[in-house]
Amino acid sequence: MNTTIYTLEITPRLPERIKRLDDLANNLYYSWARSIRYLFSRIDPVCWQSSGDNPRLFLKRVSQASIDKTLTDPVFLADYDDACRHFDDYLLQPMPPELMERIQPDDLVAYFCAEYGFHESLPIYSGGLGILAGDHCKAASDLGLPFVAVGL
Repeated sequence: MNTTIYTLEITPRLPERIKRLDDLANNLYYSWARSIRYLFSRIDPVCWQSSGDNPRLFLKRVSQASIDKTLTDPVFLADYDDACRHFDDYLLQPMPPELMERIQPDDLVAYFCAEYGFHESLPIYSGGLGILAGDHCKAASDLGLPFVAVGL
């Protein structure tokens, strides 16, 4: 007799109108963009808090009814559109000219650190130097550097 136990994970379906919540949740940009964290918290404040302010976990736990309710909230939809616009602008911002002169198209900066502190929603231990490493990553992102962080 086979006694294998299977785990079934059911996640809510994001309607097309707010489908980019998944993009917002899967980019560390949320960790320094309060407007995005606030957007998630408005969908279901209790679920948001119980997920530890982690948008990826939140989207796995939030009810379909809470997701669907946002479609009838014009203020939420306007804030969602603003958040998506700011996110797109952030991703498309050009690298400062003084950096473009020094970085070749195939260049890549590799940053090695034992620990990174990005946001309390990520269960990663980090002390003071880890917080500093996280700030370096955020600054590199802000500058549009071709940057990869490697941790232990």
